[in-house]
Amino acid sequence: MAEKAERYRIVADNRRARHDYFIEDTLEVGIMLHGTEVKALRAGRASIGESYAGPKQNELFLYNAYIPEYGQASNQLNHEPRRQRKLLVHGRELNKLVSQIKREGVTLVPLQVYFNERGFAKLQLGLAKGKKLADKRETAKKRDWQRDQARILRDKG
Repeated sequence: MAEKAERYRIVADNRRARHDYFIEDTLEVGIMLHGTEVKALRAGRASIGESYAGPKQNELFLYNAYIPEYGQASNQLNHEPRRQRKLLVHGRELNKLVSQIKREGVTLVPLQVYFNERGFAKLQLGLAKGKKLADKRETAKKRDWQRDQARILRDKG
């Protein structure tokens, strides 16, 4: 885990996504950002909890992601906090994603925003299916049992 943390620095994490969705597949994509957005991300003040990704005119966009304005920039050079941001994916991957999105109940959910080892902002997208309430309960039950099981084994050992 420490080795993974050295390779890249997580800026924003969507922890709720794994609770609300079954993540079938993940994909790393680039994000087109303005200069003030990069500086605000490096300050670590972004939120992707309410965001989603979707196709628009043969391109992929990130909607409703919140990157606050950068305080040290002049007002005219700052960006809009909730603007659409273009995602950079290869054509083959885009076609594959669009065909999978067209299936019923499948969506693209952002999982993490991070800077890779080269310093580029990246987004980890998850191809997800929504969980029903019973599925969420089952997941919580499994997680609680794993925690109890680890506690029992630790106490006996």
